[in-house]
Amino acid sequence: MFLCFWLALVAFIPATLSINPGVKVKLTEKGLEYGRQLGMLSIQKKLKTIKVPDISGTQSVSPIGKVQYSLSNMQIVNVGLPKSAMDLVPGTGVKLSISNAFFSLHGNWRVKYLRVIKDHGSFDLDVNGVTITTSIAVKSDETGRPTVSSVSCQAAVGSASIKFHGGASWLYNLFKSFVDKGLRNALEKQVADAVSELNPQLKTLNVVAQVDKYAEIEYSMVSSPAVSNSSIDFSLKGVFYNIGKHQEPPFSPAAFTLPPQINDMLYIGVSAFTTNSAAFVYNKAGALSLYITDDMIPQSSPIRLNTRTFGAFIPQIAKRFPGLMMKLLVKTMKSPVVTFEPDNVTVQATGTVTAYAIQPNATLSPLFVLNLETSVSARVFVSGMRLAGAVTLNKMDLTLGISYVGEFQVRSLDSILQMVLKVVVLPKLNVQLAKGYPLPTFGKMKLVNTQLKVLKDYMLIGTDVQFMG
Repeated sequence: MFLCFWLALVAFIPATLSINPGVKVKLTEKGLEYGRQLGMLSIQKKLKTIKVPDISGTQSVSPIGKVQYSLSNMQIVNVGLPKSAMDLVPGTGVKLSISNAFFSLHGNWRVKYLRVIKDHGSFDLDVNGVTITTSIAVKSDETGRPTVSSVSCQAAVGSASIKFHGGASWLYNLFKSFVDKGLRNALEKQVADAVSELNPQLKTLNVVAQVDKYAEIEYSMVSSPAVSNSSIDFSLKGVFYNIGKHQEPPFSPAAFTLPPQINDMLYIGVSAFTTNSAAFVYNKAGALSLYITDDMIPQSSPIRLNTRTFGAFIPQIAKRFPGLMMKLLVKTMKSPVVTFEPDNVTVQATGTVTAYAIQPNATLSPLFVLNLETSVSARVFVSGMRLAGAVTLNKMDLTLGISYVGEFQVRSLDSILQMVLKVVVLPKLNVQLAKGYPLPTFGKMKLVNTQLKVLKDYMLIGTDVQFMG
């Protein structure tokens, strides 16, 4: 894909003030080398399609005099790019240099001289010692997506060896200007065109990626990339928003620094700010609530959501609402808080559990409201191009909020509510967490040999990259 991956990252330069990022990306020298290899394959394929325009003119050739000539049907039949280098240009983009390249070209020639003498044939041209140098500027458009352009492109030809079929050696003089100018111009234009053709591919970069019907995540850059001799570091916003309504969360990202690791092509650091912005968005959208009915409880369980079961612990319920089914509403009262410690992700959630008796006419009669404090441990993993997770219950604390059936011992309901959380609430939450949310990517990018480590205040993903197709 001709260096699209890291050129795209360089291009995320926003028109906003610099703030701490929620996500950081480090592209290492290993990743840059992979980009260079992809670029060379793409450029070599592109150069093979060069359409060298027909050339005609008049040249004085001693001792014949003026010779009218034309060169037509010229085609590149072989291209070799044995040596190339790629250098980062701080504040601008990339410099790509190709040296010792060689080309083989086949075409037809036709001449007329001394007014009446005509001749024609074919020729094979081998060009060696070709150098191509192009500087690529990487910027961002008004939408925050990248664009690239060729700032400069120079090509030089070292030597040429020509074999004529059906002609004389004096024809070589006609080829000097062609080798020095015609082929050089064709090479420069083709490389510049190859750069401009990157833009449609770069448009696929997920500056804003939809997660689900509630949320999307923004990956625009909050500052210019930091370029060193061995890597490029990118600072991405990494914040969740409600779809169609970009309200900033009521907290800011803390500064964090990626470790100086270089074994993988790419490192992605995801801060606790990013995951907490997700919790803020889903809580605000009302997505962190769940009605629980008896048909959601495993049939093998002796505990049922009805007034008979709860009446065994709270006799007033059985007396006032005999023989009725029940419904529970579990919901968060504020945004859950996610914390990252080494090898440990913990989520603290504050919510309520409201119990209802379902009347024969389907109306709901409130029974009680319990305050619920829970702590869960999260396992985070990379699935494809998404960051996913699963949670397990650590502990749960219940206190009485409101009772509509008189006083009762809240602790008597601990076992019931723990069962509800473990067999209904958390499994449903894990189904959604397993879907994950998109990591920064574009096109047909694939992560390979991926590892994830939880550190203080952020997660570090180390990975190699492949582009499919």
